[in-house]
Amino acid sequence: MLFLSSLLYKNEPEKQKMARGNASFVTEFILAGLTDLPDLQLPLFSLFLVTYMVTMLGNLCLIILIGLNSHLHTPMYFFLFNLSFTDLCYSSVFTPKMLINFTSKENIISYRGCMTQFYFFCFFAISECYVLTSMAYDRYVAICNPLLYNVAMSPKVCSSLMLGSYLMAFSGATAHTGCMLRLTFCDANTVNHYFCDILPLLQLSCTSTYVNKLVVFIVAGVNVIVPSVTIFVSYGFILSSILRISSTEGRSKAFSTCSSHIIAVFLFFGSFAFMYLKPSSVESMGRGKISSVFYTNVVPMMNPFIYSLRNKDVKLAVRKIVRRRVF
Repeated sequence: MLFLSSLLYKNEPEKQKMARGNASFVTEFILAGLTDLPDLQLPLFSLFLVTYMVTMLGNLCLIILIGLNSHLHTPMYFFLFNLSFTDLCYSSVFTPKMLINFTSKENIISYRGCMTQFYFFCFFAISECYVLTSMAYDRYVAICNPLLYNVAMSPKVCSSLMLGSYLMAFSGATAHTGCMLRLTFCDANTVNHYFCDILPLLQLSCTSTYVNKLVVFIVAGVNVIVPSVTIFVSYGFILSSILRISSTEGRSKAFSTCSSHIIAVFLFFGSFAFMYLKPSSVESMGRGKISSVFYTNVVPMMNPFIYSLRNKDVKLAVRKIVRRRVF
């Protein structure tokens, strides 16, 4: 390993050698935030504080509701439980620090804090991709193979799907963070974002980011293509099955069971695609911050409402709990 490291070091361009030798290594980063206009700081603080409180309350209520009601202990709500848990943790990775930065003059985050935030961002983002994919597979089995549903979606299968989701998230986050830790950050330490995201961090590195970009291409490719293809194929079969249903009521019921999930998938994957599937530049990063707000703040807040307001079982469970408290 020492020989390989020395060989790689010898083959580096002279500019990178000088960067290693003369750099004043960064121990902390400055987060540029959403905007540098002072008049917008307080209104944005209030907006995101309300958003965060609604996100925490909505997802926590959904977790408690599913946990307390035995008739919600089904595969569909098992995945929804995990989605709410992921959103709860996911939103907490960015928003508390974001709120602090709105009220402070210097938006400083330590190097370790930045890498920790980056790791959990990758972990929960990838987790959400696969949880949404598992939910699509659940809907496919429920509509296309209803007679085999109890076998195909047994507790063991559901647990395995979730374990696989978290293992994929762990491996992806570890790969991204491990590659990020090998980079050297010199004098430039202003991250053009409100959290430690991969693209603005790569722009600050004074050493080669080729390996990082290769890992992003491979890991992001796998974690986007596999869920996307699975979801599209699942809904292709679902649509085909729904069109074969003769009764209008049956079609309406089948569509209603999928509509909530389709909205959640569109919001999450759509905002992610807008942020990452375009060339990275200062101008695009500025626009990308707005897109980032959707998948870091808006989507975790909207998911509980999407699944509760359009779900008869959840509404029934809420009514039962209210009746118990009243009587």
